[in-house]
Amino acid sequence: MKIILLGPPGAGKGTQAKSISVKYCIPHISTGDIFRKNISEKTPLGVKAKNYIDAGLLVPDELTIDLVKDRLSKEDCKNGYLLDGFPRTVKQAEALDEFLNGRQESIDTALLIEVPRELILERMTGRRVCLACGASYHIKFNPPKNEGKCDSCGGELIQRKDDNKETVLDRLTVYDKQTQPLVKYYKSKNKLSIVDGALAIDKVFENVCSILGEQ
Repeated sequence: MKIILLGPPGAGKGTQAKSISVKYCIPHISTGDIFRKNISEKTPLGVKAKNYIDAGLLVPDELTIDLVKDRLSKEDCKNGYLLDGFPRTVKQAEALDEFLNGRQESIDTALLIEVPRELILERMTGRRVCLACGASYHIKFNPPKNEGKCDSCGGELIQRKDDNKETVLDRLTVYDKQTQPLVKYYKSKNKLSIVDGALAIDKVFENVCSILGEQ
C-alpha cells in the first residue's frame, strides 16, 4: 500500500502517520528523516543536501526528489510506504509519478486530513511546553493542574515561537500556496481521499482505516 499523507500544519498528520504505519506494517517516510539520515551517514546525496542547509538555502526540488527515490528503492518499501511531507509541490508529485511509472507502480491514495483553519489556530497557539523537562500541554485540551507550571517537574511552561498566531498563519499561507494545489492534482487523478481531522484522534483513525481497508 502506497500512501501520500496531506494536510495543513496542525492537522494531526504525525499522530495518524504513526498509527497507519503500525497497523499496515509500512514505513513512515518523512523528508526530514531522509535528510537527517543521509547527512549523518555522509552519503553523496546527504553531503549535497548539507551544503544547501548549511548555507541557509532550501534543498532544491531535484535533490529532494533524488533523496526520496533512493529511499523508496530500499527493501523495507517493497510492500508499500507512507509518504509524509513529500510531495510538497505539483512538480514533486509529477516527478514521483514518473519514477513510479518507470517501476510499473503507482500511488494508491493521497489521504487528506482536513481541518478548519480556526481549529488549527486553536490547536497550535494553545500548545505549551515545559522548559525544564519538555513535557507538552494544551491550555484547552490538555491543561496543567496549575496554570503555567508543569505537572511533572514544576517547570515553567512556555509557548514556542513556532506556535504564535503570526507564525502559524504564515505557515498556513505557505501551505495554501505550495501544497494545496496537490489536492487538485490528486483529485484529477481520482486518487484523493478526505478525512475529517476535526474529530477525536481515535475517530479520525477509524475513518482512515475505513478508507484504506482492513488488512
